[in-house]
Amino acid sequence: MPTRAAPLALLAAAMLAAGCASRSGDVPARAIPAETYAYWDCERLFDESDRVQQRAADVAYAVDARAGNNIIALGLGVTVFWPALLAMRPDGLEAQELAFLKGRHDALLQAMARRHCGAPPQAMAQSLVAKLPVAVGERLVYEDRAGGERSPARLLGMRVVALRRDHIEFSLDVEGQPLAAAWRQDLAGNVMGGETMPLPAWRRLLKAPFELGQVMAGELASTDALQRPARLRGQVVARGPQQLAGRTFNVVVVELFGDAPAPADSSTRLDGVMAVDADSGLLLRLELRCANPEFALRRRLLRVEPAAG
Repeated sequence: MPTRAAPLALLAAAMLAAGCASRSGDVPARAIPAETYAYWDCERLFDESDRVQQRAADVAYAVDARAGNNIIALGLGVTVFWPALLAMRPDGLEAQELAFLKGRHDALLQAMARRHCGAPPQAMAQSLVAKLPVAVGERLVYEDRAGGERSPARLLGMRVVALRRDHIEFSLDVEGQPLAAAWRQDLAGNVMGGETMPLPAWRRLLKAPFELGQVMAGELASTDALQRPARLRGQVVARGPQQLAGRTFNVVVVELFGDAPAPADSSTRLDGVMAVDADSGLLLRLELRCANPEFALRRRLLRVEPAAG
């Protein structure tokens, strides 16, 4: 609807010229007719809604990270993200993109209502389940060295307990002893949850689909709630199928570098490499070097154990 979009663009331009930035909750949606999706079935509408909201989350996180407001709750899933936009102050191209995404999302909701789609299913679609290299009940066993390669090795277990629409849930154990906290990862491999985690957690870092040369940025939170997260940047340097632990994975290798809170008189430099499965986000290998032992990590997948019973 060009006649309606043009005044909105002029209004946004006027606000920028005046030096003001609107809250994202006040960003007017760019009108998109629901008829655009008239022939889409409910599953396709659900999937597109997920993609739109995830992109909105990425845009808002970039604004928040640059402003240093720490407003975005990193544990939010895409289906509850929009209310958090009320606390953001985007402008320029980011405000325009959020207006487009908001309009697209509104149109998708209208199309879902016309088709009487109801709420999106919580379970992962069977088409996605079929692509995963692991199944519910299976346990991934890692050699884990917290504090760097000279630290003593321990066995870390991650058992798949649920396959959700936009993430995978695990239970954790160390040397067979259960940890109380749950572990959730989205399908790109980012850890979900804003609370203190029992293991270092990388958030908003990985962006699927992965392409060679792709650049990304996020953060690494330590297990110490008082420790400021490290800023991470990464670049995809290799990808391809590989046999590992008796399974075939679509491996993506990401070179990592960044800055971590530094102990007294030491470097803030952080660098390393991460390998994940492109179809599930499962971690295959992680090596991080840093003067701060909270951010010096080494983890590699040893085997995948079958589900009990």
